[in-house]
Amino acid sequence: MTVGTNSSPGAGTTAGTPVLGGPCARTGGPDDGVAGQPADGALPAPPGPPALASGALSAVPPQAAARGAVPGGGDAPGEGFGLGIDPDSLPDGLVVADDTGRVICFNRAAARMTATAPAQALGRRIDRALPLEDLEGRRWWALTDPYGGLATRRGQPERNLLLPGGREVLVSASYIRTHPTGPLRRLVVTLRGTEARRRTERSHAELIATVAHELRSPLTSVKGFTATLLAKWERFTDDQKRLMLETVDADANRVTRLITELLDISRIDSGRLEVRRQPVDIATAVGRHVQALTANGQAPERFLVSVSHPLPDLWADPDKIDQILGNLLENAVRHGEGTVTIGVSPHEKGTAVTVSDEGPGIPEESMGRVFTRFWRGSKRGGTGLGLYIVKGIVEAHGGTITVGRGPGGGAEFRFILPVSAPAYLTQ
Repeated sequence: MTVGTNSSPGAGTTAGTPVLGGPCARTGGPDDGVAGQPADGALPAPPGPPALASGALSAVPPQAAARGAVPGGGDAPGEGFGLGIDPDSLPDGLVVADDTGRVICFNRAAARMTATAPAQALGRRIDRALPLEDLEGRRWWALTDPYGGLATRRGQPERNLLLPGGREVLVSASYIRTHPTGPLRRLVVTLRGTEARRRTERSHAELIATVAHELRSPLTSVKGFTATLLAKWERFTDDQKRLMLETVDADANRVTRLITELLDISRIDSGRLEVRRQPVDIATAVGRHVQALTANGQAPERFLVSVSHPLPDLWADPDKIDQILGNLLENAVRHGEGTVTIGVSPHEKGTAVTVSDEGPGIPEESMGRVFTRFWRGSKRGGTGLGLYIVKGIVEAHGGTITVGRGPGGGAEFRFILPVSAPAYLTQ
């Protein structure tokens, strides 16, 4: 990680030497002994200051140290970066030690993660200001030995380490040298919290648990019926055989649906969801889905379709539009009550489709989680992945989707698909 350079004449540093502004200083700590000489148990200091091409580090004037400046850096916060960036504005923790192993930069993120004030860290030996242990309780600085180890090393890869009290952080280090095998000029350490990684791990664990649960039931049914038919085929009537085979077929479809959902999630998360745009008659697609639901036993009078003409030409992926409509209508039928209203109308950005019901609706505190993985509006089954996929498909088309409360008090989903061009014109 290159922090910054200052090669202007008279800066007091070697050209190409990283310098910092903001909460950075080169001062002595209260318990660290004479500068360049480690206190008991501290990191061994290198044998004397490194020989530099254009002279050694200049001393820090007292007034500059009070402002948190670094040799060669500007007086204003962040000026030493050469980019106008204050270390305190960085999202990750940043700790920088000089050639003697003393901390010269300790930003706010590092202070927050370590519960150590910058004033307490600046000027101290880095192993005292930032005591780190690996997950087996070994001191990390003694293991890595940045100042006394091989001169060919360029840093340490990110790994999980522990701060005092058992707080876990992700730590990586860069070794900045005067030349590829020269002495260590700067030790740059970055700290990141583990919350985002743990959320990802929890999400993966939930996904695995959901998949295992959803697959177990249909596969158990398929295995049971096929084993029974193979063992006792002659004992069943044709009607019994047909019923068992229809059940096997339905469970196989359920497994196929789940696998399709998992593939869609993988493509959405990786940004590889392909959209093959073709002309789509959205009103006809809505009518087709309503007919399928009524054919499966829903009362025709439960659905109200409203189409406002003229509609703009819609270029979209017809299979994925069917997936959107299927999910939204199935949710309205399964979790809602009363009349399910589907509205299709022109919008200034393209075509708007609204699906609403007259059920209890979605609580206000849950509105923000509706399109996240595994959110379920009720305990009536489902994987909780459908609306997450719907949002991903709509956004892959360049559209938007929102949820609110409908006129009948139930949930109302509204998605807008923009006017677009066919696939052969966009590839």
